[in-house]
Amino acid sequence: MSSVRSKICGITRIEDALAAADAGADAIGLVFYAKSPRAVDVHQARAIIAALPPFVTTVGLFVNASRCELNEILEAVPLDLLQFHGDETPSDCVGFNRPYIKALRVRPGDDLEAACQHYAGASGILLDTFVAGVPGGTGEAFDWSLVPARLSKPIILAGGLSADNVAQAIAQVQPYAVDVSGGVEQAKGIKDAARIEAFMRAVRQA
Repeated sequence: MSSVRSKICGITRIEDALAAADAGADAIGLVFYAKSPRAVDVHQARAIIAALPPFVTTVGLFVNASRCELNEILEAVPLDLLQFHGDETPSDCVGFNRPYIKALRVRPGDDLEAACQHYAGASGILLDTFVAGVPGGTGEAFDWSLVPARLSKPIILAGGLSADNVAQAIAQVQPYAVDVSGGVEQAKGIKDAARIEAFMRAVRQA
């Protein structure tokens, strides 16, 4: 049985958040980035979080947000963890009284251990697929062989995961957690409960 944690990202509806929780997801992701088709506003986010059962971590995803914008959202929405998915420096990620994870878009030649050390204050590092001009949510996988063994930070693996490939990804990368969005959707921002269940079943069996 896998002990790998899981996050269902890009939640926009209460029913999708509950489907993720019912399937055993450890966390849900709420996207506060207006250009994303999976973006939510403060009112949506509050309603989704209020409907969740206990012990489901709520993660807010931000892309180059200003400190003012971040503080306004955090005053209104009880997020547990912050996910920075843009060009934020380590100093941009701290001072919000929340733990954070930093997303990196992986390219050949990247020194991922150096990046882990650069973001020394991060709770973990999320590895996603590099596509020029797109901060994430591409639905494309990257070459998992680019991830070194035994990095100094917990690794959350993202990018093109689905029920069909997540077991292979876990076996190869041995991440702390996996993160899925498009791989459990029927349309952008609209999750499919059966696909969520299939994904979570594959994670458990990995």
